[in-house]
Amino acid sequence: MFMVTTNDIPGYRITQVLGEVMGLTVRSTDFGQGFAAGFRSLGGGEIPEYTQVMYEARQVVMGRMWAEAQQRGGNAIVAMRFDAGSIQNFTEICAYGTAVVVEPLAPQAPQPAPPQPQPPRF
Repeated sequence: MFMVTTNDIPGYRITQVLGEVMGLTVRSTDFGQGFAAGFRSLGGGEIPEYTQVMYEARQVVMGRMWAEAQQRGGNAIVAMRFDAGSIQNFTEICAYGTAVVVEPLAPQAPQPAPPQPQPPRF
């Protein structure tokens, strides 16, 4: 199954559009993460505690979106996007896209193995 940010998938034809699918989660940091992040923010730069929370949240919402597409009978998602917002001390992460059914334009021919580099001859 493909999940792409483009409106089409090179080498594939969209045969059926199943509609918008999404995954949503609302996250917060635990006390330890928030405390450590507060100190890090004083010095500027990346805050790894928040980066980890956001990374995990994106993985969760993509999985939920993927599951919804499969439930509808899709084998791909096109025009996938992320959205984020905040509600008080919480962060909402949403992934959304269009569930579709795709099929290859032509049968996939096996790719030949790349040539092995030869050692130099002196």
